[in-house]
Parts: sequence; structure tokens; C-alpha cells
Amino acid sequence: MSGKSRLNLRQVEVFRAVLLNGTTQAAAEVLHVSQPGVSKSLQELERQLGFALFHRSRKRLVPTAEARLWFREVEGAFEALSRLDSAAARIRDFGSGQIRIATLSALSTNVVPRALRRFRDRHPDVSVTLQARMSATVRELVHSGGFDIGLAADEIDVTGLDAQPFARFEAEIALPAGHPLAARAVLTPALLDGCDFVALSAEDTTRRQFDAEMAAAGAAPRIVLETPFAHTVCALVEAGLGCGLVNPLAAGPWAGRGVVLRPFRPAVQFRTLLLRPAGEPASRIVAECIAALRAEVAGLSPEASP
Repeated sequence: MSGKSRLNLRQVEVFRAVLLNGTTQAAAEVLHVSQPGVSKSLQELERQLGFALFHRSRKRLVPTAEARLWFREVEGAFEALSRLDSAAARIRDFGSGQIRIATLSALSTNVVPRALRRFRDRHPDVSVTLQARMSATVRELVHSGGFDIGLAADEIDVTGLDAQPFARFEAEIALPAGHPLAARAVLTPALLDGCDFVALSAEDTTRRQFDAEMAAAGAAPRIVLETPFAHTVCALVEAGLGCGLVNPLAAGPWAGRGVVLRPFRPAVQFRTLLLRPAGEPASRIVAECIAALRAEVAGLSPEASP
């Protein structure tokens, strides 16, 4: 308001109380103040606004047309203040009323859902947003500050992030049921030489480890397809398009459903990172969600923990 002092929230509260209760005396009782104090606040507010708020009629105050129009805006402001009160209560009780998690696909149907069940058993009122994305996208979602927690493969650039080891799993080879190599207990580079192969994306660090072990043994599979997702590798293997390197956690549900899993030696590992925005302390609720995720990994096997 040009040339005038800013509105006083207490004066606006007095106006609202008078309009809702009909008299200055009733408003004073609701607000636990004196009746003269209510009248003085109304007079000062009218001077600031530049228009009358009430017609004085006997013992009651009749709102002017301008007052009723302004009251709509006042109610909107008080509804917003009520939402702020609710948000403050959630933050006081939980550190946040909402938590946002982005994860690589391989953990989206196993570790993360079970950890969230563990977490929500303790915090049923906390809203959770979960997205399964490629690791590079997970990185960007956390780096931008849009997500609280990210789980990603270790090939990503962690500049500008708080990145900690989360879990590691020994890779296995997925084979179509009935494949000749399914009779073998362990698969080696020599056995996979020349086999039709569904490969992970070239930037995947586990794929690069696998390629290095194959090359060191003078062997190479015949790559027929590439995909970044372990679940897709399993679907393509089940369809009979070849065998493939998979995270055993993601491939587990496929075992016995047209897919056979076998260890690969020398062992290569899938390593995942837990990402947080750099320099942003975790709220209590975020810290407890991270603890639930780590507890779920620790419960799988000692080898899975970082």
C-alpha cells in the first residue's frame, strides 16, 4: 500500500472476529481482549484501508459491501495460515510430512518396497513419493533438490552430491530354461564365448567389469540386444533371445519362470550408491527412512551391505 503502513495481522484478525460474531463485545470475548481494544483496532484498520468496514446500527455492526468483498480475501489468507500451522506440526512431529525417493529399477520391486513397509509401520502419516528411473535421472532428481533420497548405480557422476555406498550384489547369468549351459553349476568366460547375449548398457560399470573379464580370457559373447534394465534383460532371456548378466535381486522373481540363474566366475559386482543433496542435513524423517533402507539391505546377506 503506497504511502501507508503495512496491515497489522492482529487488526485483520479483529475484523474477522467481528464479522463472524456480529458485535465488538462478542469478538473481544473470542479474542480474549477488551471491547475498547477491538473498537480501536477496527478504527485504525478502516483508516489504513481507506473505506468503511461496518455500518453502526444500534448494538450491532452491519458489514459494508466493501467489507464483505474484503472478507473473502481475508478468509483465503486465514486458510493459508491454517495450512502453515499444519505444515509446522508435521515438521515438528516428523521433520517433514513428505519424503521423495528416486531409485534405479533393479531395487524398485524388492529392497525399496520392503523398506518402505518397515518405514510406514512407524510413520503411517508421512506421504511418500517413489519413482523408478535410470541412474542418471536419479542423480539429476536428487541434485536438483526435488528428491530427498536417491539410489543409483555407481557409474554416475557424484559431483555436487552426498554419495555413500549403499549395497553390492554379485552378478549372475540369466539363462533361458532348457539352455545347454543351465546344466552347469558355475559359468565362466570360456563357457559364454560366442553365446547369444542380452547386454546391459555400455556405461554400466558391472557390464564393463564383465567385458574386461571376458576379454582377459580371450572370450566374447555375441551381443544381440542392449538394455539398461535388469528386469528387461530377464524378460528377453525368458523369451529365448539369449542369456544375460543380471542383478540377482532384480532377477529373483524370474527364477523358475522360464529363467535359470547361475553364478559367474570370476565374480563381478553390482554396486549401488545412496544419494543426498550436498550440504543439506537430513531431517529426522529422512534419516529414519535411510535407516530402514539400510536395514533391509543388511537383512539380505552380509555380502550385500557396503
